Amino acid sequence: MPASDPADYGAVTDYLFGLKPQGSTYGIDRMRPFAAALGHPERSLPVVHVAGTNGKGSVSAMLDAILRAAGWRVGLYTSPHLVNLGERVQVDRQMLREDELVAYARELRPLADRIAQVKADERPSFFEFMTAMALLQFTRKGCDIGVLETGLGGRLDATNIVVPEVSVITSIGMDHCEYLGHELGLIAREKAGIIKPGRPVVMGRVPAEAEVVIRAVAAERGSPLVSVAEEFGGELGDYPATNLEGDYQRWNAATAWLAAKVLSAKWRITDEIIARGLRQVDWPGRWQRVTVGGRLTILDASHNPEGAQVLETSLAQLVAETGRTPVVITAALGVARAGPLMETICRHAKEVHLVVPNQPRACSYEELESLVPVAFKGQVLRATVAGLFPTAIACTAGGPQDTLVVTGSIYLLGEVMARLGPKVA
Repeated sequence: MPASDPADYGAVTDYLFGLKPQGSTYGIDRMRPFAAALGHPERSLPVVHVAGTNGKGSVSAMLDAILRAAGWRVGLYTSPHLVNLGERVQVDRQMLREDELVAYARELRPLADRIAQVKADERPSFFEFMTAMALLQFTRKGCDIGVLETGLGGRLDATNIVVPEVSVITSIGMDHCEYLGHELGLIAREKAGIIKPGRPVVMGRVPAEAEVVIRAVAAERGSPLVSVAEEFGGELGDYPATNLEGDYQRWNAATAWLAAKVLSAKWRITDEIIARGLRQVDWPGRWQRVTVGGRLTILDASHNPEGAQVLETSLAQLVAETGRTPVVITAALGVARAGPLMETICRHAKEVHLVVPNQPRACSYEELESLVPVAFKGQVLRATVAGLFPTAIACTAGGPQDTLVVTGSIYLLGEVMARLGPKVA
């Protein structure tokens, strides 16, 4: 198909990003009438449903790789995107094209308008539009199975209209507390809302308080549960290997392995296929190594408190590997996320460049500066993405021998990757 008119695509993305949730109606209640108006595409496609505080994107990408290694045509729905909106909806890792996105928006908008005429609170938001596009794309492209990542939480998430082959909960941590609660047990209950009666559940590495809740919900719903901790134990060497770097990715690989084992009989997945899929995962921006101006540059979306704990280990290993402390470029959305991130970075960086990405929730320079520990003796500089990356082959931060780490907000990574171009996508 021909590419869409850039003006059409720009108008459509402006429209989609302008669709904010209205009233007190939650995503799943907006999604139900939308799905009904579309003929319930979610009922014609087997899916794996993935929730969690961290790791759900990586586990989804791993399951996609495993299922494709088994020979199936796979739809993958994740969020947020890094550079292109179409990244959120992929079929056999081919993202939704601009012309397809424009066509779907034109198809869906009249349906959304009719729904809103009946009840204004039920007008689908941006995320419901994207979820509808994913379900339609997967069915129309003849996918055998879809892998759906929740957007936020689980119980009230727009994706939770599906009845999955298996539900996966990757991890539980303190994030999005204003929506999900300020206790691990409350957050776990929201995430466990994706568990469906009688359908199996895979539980990743979660705190004891969260595990109690997830097991209770699974028992209430008669859903058999398998646990990464029980199946693989506490020794990292016993966990499956993957081409994605970081100890935490082996935890994610174990979660994906167990989900694939649940699917194995029906979907003809062997241990050899699982291992092969885990060696072929494509998931940019997760401790991803690229070269910019001849220097090692690491792109890593460690954007919340649980991610900061993982970043601690990764930075320490990087210092041991290179023999020098890195120059770090960072940004964050919200002080609750920025605090642990800045503490971790300042324990391992020689200098820190602060950025405010083009996102309304991004921390200001002043907020980030206020979170720099007093004990940090390195330079702290205000910067912009355009100033730091003036071309696709140059970065102005640090010196010629320095290792660069770009970490924090996914929106920061997206802006940097857009400057660096296709070589990092």
